[in-house]
Amino acid sequence: MNPHIIIIGGGISGLATAYYLQQQAQAKNLSLTYTLIEKQPTFGGKIITDTADGFVIEGGPDSFISQKPWARQLCQELGLQERLIGTNDEQRKTFILHKNRLQALPDGVMLIIPTRFMPFALSPLISPWGKLRMGLDLFIPSKSDDEDESLADFIRRRLGNEALEKIAEPLMAGIYVADPTTLSLQSTFPRFRQIEKKYGSLIKGMLAQQKATSKSTQPKLPLFMTLRGGLTELVTTLVSKLKGELLTNQTVTRLEYEPTASQPYQVQLANGQIYRANAVILATPAFVAADLLKPHHPALAEKLKNIRYLSTATVSLAFNKAEISHPLNGFGFVIPKKEDTRLMACTWVSTKFSHRAPTDQILLRVFIGGYSHEDLVDLPDDELLSVVKEELKKIMGITARPTRQRLYRWPNGNAQYDVGHLERVAEIASLVQETFPQLYLTGSAFLGVGLPDCIYQGQQTAEKVSQDFGPG
Repeated sequence: MNPHIIIIGGGISGLATAYYLQQQAQAKNLSLTYTLIEKQPTFGGKIITDTADGFVIEGGPDSFISQKPWARQLCQELGLQERLIGTNDEQRKTFILHKNRLQALPDGVMLIIPTRFMPFALSPLISPWGKLRMGLDLFIPSKSDDEDESLADFIRRRLGNEALEKIAEPLMAGIYVADPTTLSLQSTFPRFRQIEKKYGSLIKGMLAQQKATSKSTQPKLPLFMTLRGGLTELVTTLVSKLKGELLTNQTVTRLEYEPTASQPYQVQLANGQIYRANAVILATPAFVAADLLKPHHPALAEKLKNIRYLSTATVSLAFNKAEISHPLNGFGFVIPKKEDTRLMACTWVSTKFSHRAPTDQILLRVFIGGYSHEDLVDLPDDELLSVVKEELKKIMGITARPTRQRLYRWPNGNAQYDVGHLERVAEIASLVQETFPQLYLTGSAFLGVGLPDCIYQGQQTAEKVSQDFGPG
């Protein structure tokens, strides 16, 4: 009998897993089949793009980091190379809200680390004492053990509290929609720890890496890339390449495991239909996997439930360019927690990327919720939109009426990588391996939340499946 695989979850992780499973089967001449099950009407998960009237509005992720190659490589494999675009780096500047004013992050600050003296020294963002404290990074010895620590503890130790509150917290934690006091350094920014161990100083390490990069003959890519028509292009192209059975609008209600059966897994849908399989891949949020596994292994389910999630929303607003006085001379702004505002950040989309709005329009995208204002996500639409407009008026002086507005909510949409996350993930993987042979977990709950990370995890999962069902 040819092995049959069921993939539960049709976000980017599930789609990538299905695609690479096909690739592995073809390369290794394996006769396996698969069914991909998604509860929503469409595939893609948080990747959703509204393209109308010359606008490209993203509801979830709007780009991916090019330094992690897997998303870019997948686009190339799918024939989307010519559709890739980068950020408009001649406008590359990030602002930080400081005392109700937008202050530019000094030139030469890489991630959170200053690499050029004069722009940093002249910046009003950090106090003289704060600058001196950041400079002490050159002399503070490296941490002696490899125990995980929070991003906040690491930044305070190396660069001081002011660097944490004004730069690291809004810039770094914003990527994960997380509180830096609970965010695991090893799970999110292991590069910082690697630099500290190798060079004894973040500043020394970043300068050395900057020098090595300047000598490279490889063409320099923009840090962030996307697709000209939005990231839904990736989803629709991926789906068009899949040859397995694809189900949408179908909710899995029960997962059964009978170890002695020839096909040990049974998956029941809400409509009563039952599928049998040799293996199951759970490409779902951790809490969904927990609910399916709880009847069989309550302890495993509890560990999965311990991976916390936070809710967010994005609000995209378009305006007539002639009615906006702000120069929009950068990619947008981020907001430290201490500032008196209810927003997390704002991207000036039509500056950051080309082909996002008609030439006479501008497009902004505001981020709401997360660890400091999660309650706002549950506001009625009109109230949430009112909050956003009030804050944009206060911060950017915008009083114009939007020509277009789109609101996307992501309840429990952001996995939190708390300190000790890698250890928890290892414990989960061990329990799964011991108890459920040929059951696989993949997705943003485990080893990376970005598109490249999810695609890579799907690739790795497909490789494991092909090894388990391959010859020998």
